[in-house]
Amino acid sequence: MQNTLPTYNLLGINYTASDYENITKAIIDHASQRKSIGLSALAVHGLIAAYDKPVLQQIIQSIHYVVPDGQPIKWCLNYFHQTNLKDKVSGPKLTWKVLEKANKEKLSLYLYGSTEKTLTLFQENIARNFPQIQLVGHHEDRFRNATKEEDEADIMKINQSGAHLILVGRGCPRQEIWVAEHIGKINGVMLAVGAAFDIHANILKQAPVWMQDNGLEWLFRLIQEPRRLWKRYLFTNSKFIYLILLKIFKLHP
Repeated sequence: MQNTLPTYNLLGINYTASDYENITKAIIDHASQRKSIGLSALAVHGLIAAYDKPVLQQIIQSIHYVVPDGQPIKWCLNYFHQTNLKDKVSGPKLTWKVLEKANKEKLSLYLYGSTEKTLTLFQENIARNFPQIQLVGHHEDRFRNATKEEDEADIMKINQSGAHLILVGRGCPRQEIWVAEHIGKINGVMLAVGAAFDIHANILKQAPVWMQDNGLEWLFRLIQEPRRLWKRYLFTNSKFIYLILLKIFKLHP
């Protein structure tokens, strides 16, 4: 299925230029029909990981919707392609808006990934705020690749649950790979939304709005998890800035 929303290439990835309203509508429309659709909210880290690994880039390119998670991605799309996007499309905020619409449509939901603790807290939050959503199952992350038999069992379990929506929180790029590999196998819309699990389980705090608006969400997350994230942000942010500067001065396609 083709993405009917406009897409624009940035460093090898075709980003869907959309606001929250239109991408949410597309997701709910597909989910209502249980179409096998994939979405990734891809920030700078994922973009640079894909740039560095052509195989990963090809995998992400097979996902129907890749939305600009992060102000730097939005700024670049506006600068290079004049997309006039007013806001980024962050995984956590998109997740909440999708849940709001799913609640009105009384759709069913499956959670795949993260830890048992996070899943429990996330489900409790969903049940409190969206009582019309049917929580039809969850599966905590194995934190390794599933065997063929395990994967087949997972697919059967998800499909038999009747889930319209499958939220996938396995961390980037593992969640993007999982979504891409299950297009055509799982009968529902799969959303790779990463940190949305921990944020909506109230385990991680979101950056203040002023930091999000000024592209400093990475700094807030770094302060929260310095040991885990310092290398990611030191190398990926630096490389992203370098590549964008090359592109600005027409030294990079």
